[in-house]
Amino acid sequence: MPVLLSEEQRLKEVRNVFKIQSDALDAHRKGLGTEYLDALDLMKSCTGRIIVCGMGKSGHIGKKISATLASVGTPSFFMHPGEAFHGDLGMITTEDLLLLISYSGETDEVLKIIPSLQHFGNKIISITGAKDSTLAKNSDVVLVAAIQKETCPINLAPTTSTTLTLVIGDALSSVLTLEKHFTPMDFARFHPGGSLGKRLLTFVRNEMRHENLPFVKTDTSLTDILLVMTQTRTGLALVMHEDHLQGVITDGDLRRFMLSGKSVHETIASDLMNSNPCFISPNARLSEAEDLMREKHIKWLIVSANEKDIEGIIEWGQ
Repeated sequence: MPVLLSEEQRLKEVRNVFKIQSDALDAHRKGLGTEYLDALDLMKSCTGRIIVCGMGKSGHIGKKISATLASVGTPSFFMHPGEAFHGDLGMITTEDLLLLISYSGETDEVLKIIPSLQHFGNKIISITGAKDSTLAKNSDVVLVAAIQKETCPINLAPTTSTTLTLVIGDALSSVLTLEKHFTPMDFARFHPGGSLGKRLLTFVRNEMRHENLPFVKTDTSLTDILLVMTQTRTGLALVMHEDHLQGVITDGDLRRFMLSGKSVHETIASDLMNSNPCFISPNARLSEAEDLMREKHIKWLIVSANEKDIEGIIEWGQ
């Protein structure tokens, strides 16, 4: 029958799960050795892809490991061992490296593909909890991921073991990222749809506002300045004289003026403007624009190739 735990019992169990898993990670960290160097050497020297295989929960973890490797510049994909045994082995080339995951080291679907891999001449790295298992004995490098217990109350569902396996994959990926000198720009190329990709791959000219710009003249009244900023929905006014930029007025400038107590009726744009605005080239990257705005503590930049001819404006977070 279902058991209703008290709030204290629930929190105790949650904390227990964290402790068991963190203890397992710490124990593995203290005991790991040069087998990691051997695995990294194989992975770094691989001229093909790193193909990850695993069944069940190990398969789910394998997909994440493969995805992480691929995202940081190490070509990789996940192959279901059952599908591999029924034709997908044809996707493997002799240059590929196999990463096989099985906690018991006796998963039938994984073991069945080993003879073919050995026939192809592929190197095998295994992650297993059993160092004397069939999988371990047929691997070039074995990363033993043994644990004391799963966090599952009945000690059956893969929990601690899958966490440890995932961290092993992250550790390998991290070292490869460092050794390949993988940069944020490289990362962005593989993540063009993410926020980082947009910042690093998008140019200012692609994001700038170039229509309905908030132009005012040096003698424009404060009332009309507010009207222009409202109509153009910007927090900025570009102060012009004979088609040349003289300065800018921001909503911050207006707030400071209002607090100064000076006369509103006699104030014109030239009294309020900042004559040293910040510019950015249309060919700069969006990340450069954001870095400059962050450095200057401003929300707008004027887009110009020569700091004379205005091509547009760009807003923080646009």
